[in-house]
Amino acid sequence: MSRTIIVSNRLPTKVLRTEESLTFQPSEGGLATGLGSIYREDGNVWVGWPGLFVESEEEEAYISEQLRADSMAPVFLTEAEIRDFYEGFSNSTLWPTFHYFAQFATYEQEHWEAYVAVNEKFCQAVLAMAGPDDTIWVHDYQLLLLPEMLRKARPECTIGFFLHIPFPSYELIRVLPWRAELLRGMLGADLIGFHTYGYMRHFLSAVSQILGIANQNGQIETPTRTVLVDAFPMGIDYDRYEQTAASETAKNHEAEYREALRDARVILSIDRLDYTKGIAQRLRAFELLLQRYPEWREQVSLVMLVVPSRDQVAQYASLKEEIDELVGRINAQYRTISWNPIHYFYRSFPLEELVALYRLAEVALVTPMRDGMNLVAKEFIASKIDKRGVLILSERAGAARELSDAIIINPTDTGQLAEAMHDALVMPEEEQTQRMISMQALVRQYNVFAWTKLFMDRLAYSKIKQLTLATETLGTTVMAQLHERYEAAEQRLLLLDYDGTLAPFNPMPQRAKPDAELLFLLQALTANPKNRVVIISGRDRTTLQNWLGHLPLDFIAEHGVWLRSAGEDWHLFQVLRNDWKEEIRPILETYVARTAGSFIEDKDYSLVWHYRRADSELAAVRTRELLSHLTFLTSNTDLQVLEGNKVLEIKTAGIHKGSAAARWVSQYTPDFILAIGDDRTDEDTFGAMPPEAYTVKVGTDSRSKAQYHVHSTTDVRVLLRSLI
Repeated sequence: MSRTIIVSNRLPTKVLRTEESLTFQPSEGGLATGLGSIYREDGNVWVGWPGLFVESEEEEAYISEQLRADSMAPVFLTEAEIRDFYEGFSNSTLWPTFHYFAQFATYEQEHWEAYVAVNEKFCQAVLAMAGPDDTIWVHDYQLLLLPEMLRKARPECTIGFFLHIPFPSYELIRVLPWRAELLRGMLGADLIGFHTYGYMRHFLSAVSQILGIANQNGQIETPTRTVLVDAFPMGIDYDRYEQTAASETAKNHEAEYREALRDARVILSIDRLDYTKGIAQRLRAFELLLQRYPEWREQVSLVMLVVPSRDQVAQYASLKEEIDELVGRINAQYRTISWNPIHYFYRSFPLEELVALYRLAEVALVTPMRDGMNLVAKEFIASKIDKRGVLILSERAGAARELSDAIIINPTDTGQLAEAMHDALVMPEEEQTQRMISMQALVRQYNVFAWTKLFMDRLAYSKIKQLTLATETLGTTVMAQLHERYEAAEQRLLLLDYDGTLAPFNPMPQRAKPDAELLFLLQALTANPKNRVVIISGRDRTTLQNWLGHLPLDFIAEHGVWLRSAGEDWHLFQVLRNDWKEEIRPILETYVARTAGSFIEDKDYSLVWHYRRADSELAAVRTRELLSHLTFLTSNTDLQVLEGNKVLEIKTAGIHKGSAAARWVSQYTPDFILAIGDDRTDEDTFGAMPPEAYTVKVGTDSRSKAQYHVHSTTDVRVLLRSLI
């Protein structure tokens, strides 16, 4: 029976060491809540680091036993791995780069090597329990390489990946020395999820620019599979916050806070200590509010919670010092006997006390410089059971893409943030309620459970789609059957594409001449009187004639426009015209001028725009533009636009490799047919073949109308050699 394996850097339970023993503390995080219903189901498991360095094998065994009872499997890290993988590459290289703080990023080779090694350690832990039919859901930036590692070991597994932090623009990703490896690691998944469409767009751009892999409509056509990429904005456990806010415990805490704060109105800030959160900037904005609007002095207090995090790291220690100095200076300047401008807490609060602060606050400041989603904004909304309160939200938080009824600000614009606080404090209750009700409806509907279900459903769909399009590998059993049928046949028809099938692609098409091995194979095959060998190509007839015309081969050139049986003259498939080229060629020339590295191939009855040597991302944009342009021009005409491997071809409709191949099949009525090709134009050939024919797709991408696939031109030549 298939099961689901969740994989993240941290387990949903943290193991803590006390003087007496080890203790197990459940996580309050949104991910643990959302996936709780999955990993605790029969047979499912959550794989991750328990959060501490284990000193002995006895401790490892004890921790493993305790966690196993709660459907968890620990991955133990050494002190060096914690330092180099977690604190090093994950949080000193990836974290600042992905959050647009590249000036803080380090690029240490030993950190990278530790990152690779720990991802491999996680891979081995998953493989120890994963079967071929299992679903594996990998989470976050610490494990970017894991999907590809798992794919290599378990090609048939269903693998999902979700990134919980921003994915930056291509210009930032390209700075990383290991950028290609990281992208390929992620592409091992069947479905890749991000919080927003913007992050998804950045990822697709990076894949196109760095790996040269095309994408369309959120689908990346890798050499082996179609990978789906989509946006899945993460939610919270809405009911939990709403119910906690209605509890007597939360009400009692709120009453205590209200008594301590007297009549002061409350602006709330809750964050982990991190340079991405914009904490210092909002302190300066609060100071500016008091300067611009003196009437708010002794009327409004900022309650600021900063949760300790990595304060031994230089940037974090410096930030902590800056926050302490700002709080001290502002309080010293504006404090009175009865009023404190800022109430600052450097510690974490339990849930009931947090929710009490959400209830108490009239305004919540959620103004990170960059944040993947930011669930504090959603927690504040869910806790406002009185329907009043104002959310001030950074445009650079993922949540801003959903919560349009918040006051959206640029976190680096101190003046705008100060004005937003003033506007929030004077906002009429009716408007507050209207905005809050709208945001609550959205946060309630798109909660963490809906997020989990949506991702898992989409992952299952992506796998079904892959399996529907997959062909079977041309293995030993099929080869034996093929040979048997071949030997028994009296009339055999071999339909062979040229580029990408008999010969590998060349950036300069005229340099892909047949080598000695290929000429020998074709000569040997045509020497057998039972064989009729047809070269079925998109190339022009002159090139094919020059390269292979001395052999007793049949030819189908220019995707079926020109035909020639061995020893006979060339003739057209049907009477054609080519005066349309006068109108189309100037358009293609414009695109050549706009796309360095592209060029036009002028055939007798078709025009081809080649872009194999052009910049991959620019070519992807230009191809879509040109395709749209040509499709419009050729509508209601007898022309069609074909997409091939890094080419667009314009030719007469209804004439293609399939129609020409079908003519050979009907004319010679063979009792054995083998058709081999590698790209979209060859799909017409496969579709035109009778059911008993052997159709073979070449390449690592197994999606095709063909029955079977082989990986390369080398495999094709091995197959042909075996028939001689």
